[in-house]
Amino acid sequence: MSEDELLSFAGLHTYSLFSRPSKVGVEQFAKPFVTGGSLKEFLAGLPRQLLGLDFPELVERVVRARQGGRPVIVGLGAHVIKVGLNPVLIDLMERSIVTALAVNGACAVHDTEIALAGKTSEDVDAVLGDGAFGAVRETAEIVNEAAITGAGNGKGFGRALGERLLQGDSRYPELSLFASAARLDMPLSVHVALGTDIVHIHPSADGAAIGRASYLDFQRFCRQVADLDGGVYLNLGSAVLMPEVFLKALTVVRNLGHPVTRLTTANFDFLRQYRSMTNVVNRPTAGEGGRGFHFTGHHELMVPLLAAAIKERLAEAAAA
Repeated sequence: MSEDELLSFAGLHTYSLFSRPSKVGVEQFAKPFVTGGSLKEFLAGLPRQLLGLDFPELVERVVRARQGGRPVIVGLGAHVIKVGLNPVLIDLMERSIVTALAVNGACAVHDTEIALAGKTSEDVDAVLGDGAFGAVRETAEIVNEAAITGAGNGKGFGRALGERLLQGDSRYPELSLFASAARLDMPLSVHVALGTDIVHIHPSADGAAIGRASYLDFQRFCRQVADLDGGVYLNLGSAVLMPEVFLKALTVVRNLGHPVTRLTTANFDFLRQYRSMTNVVNRPTAGEGGRGFHFTGHHELMVPLLAAAIKERLAEAAAA
């Protein structure tokens, strides 16, 4: 290759690093955690950029919402239950930090099994081949019975199942979200997509009752969302169903004249998904005063971290 085929950089115009605007500076760097320090100090030591700013801000928004008497609603996917986080959520419920729960049908299944037997989540690959997947008797009988009861007495799916799990045959009612919500008289709504849960294949399933009980819960959830101005909605681990339910609830309450605009939303999941990003993080908070957050990570790490940070911040505020 000859010299005339090479582009010379000799005439390149340069400028000083010291005068150039930069996105990152040492003042934003993390501070190493000191052994024996507090969670507050850990959070204060996070890098002052991206999620190092967003996570503490979400904690502050939850704290301000509860200090102001505004609701904190949790929308839930079943994986959060399966990785063992019921005690963390129940603790937040008992402290009145979480004021309402909205869950999909799979949550009813796994929570019921935990309450009854202290275990859940079968090995689908091992039993699907011979058609045994989902054929467990007790789970279906109790969940389907609750749907029929909740449709008949007007209490809805979540409350009927919670009351049922408080009866004497539950070995671990203290670890059940449904039983705890009923005990605390806290709203818990179940939003079912028919055909998605193992209990729907059982002869005890009553489609009309399931639909009626779940629809009553949707109306009650809308009542909770109508009061969400200044509050917080956390979507934990639901990629499709709960983001869709939340968006429909939000549009109906706005349509009916409830000014739900100054709200905070946050999505916690393994991946950035279209519906949760669009229907939870972005669209609902587009108005003045709204803010949406997304945090990617494992629930078994992120949810306890969030809960601990909120509790410590509230305790600090109470002591001030």
